[in-house]
Amino acid sequence: MMAGDARMSAPANTENTRNTDKGNATGQLSEHFSLEEMTRSGMAIRLRLENKPTASDIARMRELCEQVLEPLRRRYGRICVTSGYRSVAVNKAVGGAARSQHLTGEAADIYVSGRVMAQKYSDFLMAHTDFDQLIVEPRHGRPRWLHISFTRRRKNRHEVINYRACMQ
Repeated sequence: MMAGDARMSAPANTENTRNTDKGNATGQLSEHFSLEEMTRSGMAIRLRLENKPTASDIARMRELCEQVLEPLRRRYGRICVTSGYRSVAVNKAVGGAARSQHLTGEAADIYVSGRVMAQKYSDFLMAHTDFDQLIVEPRHGRPRWLHISFTRRRKNRHEVINYRACMQ
């Protein structure tokens, strides 16, 4: 083989090779969730803040997607993640908790259109996933998004916050 022929031996499907690269912003974390989706932030774009996870953060996002988000997706179809990983700067800009699991790639916020969707999603997550924390986040007296987290750092708490208050 001549030196110039070495390029011909590269994998035919370079897209899959790139998608497994943990540093690639278009990589898949699971069947239906991408790294780009889980790190996208309107606030980061507006304020020109960096929002790049470490390899450890990416591994935790992958676990969150596989263990919690994928089962929900399989049951209800497409779900809209409004916030996933956040850098310290992005978390501060959005008014996130200082010890938010978003900072480590262990949490995602999912859009819900109202009480019915919030209740369906919440009930499914509580019954079928090993989540750490589920928070029904209200806005103007009705659920607007669900905060869901998953961790491997300790046993998941199965903590549910605001469920009853938002479902009345």
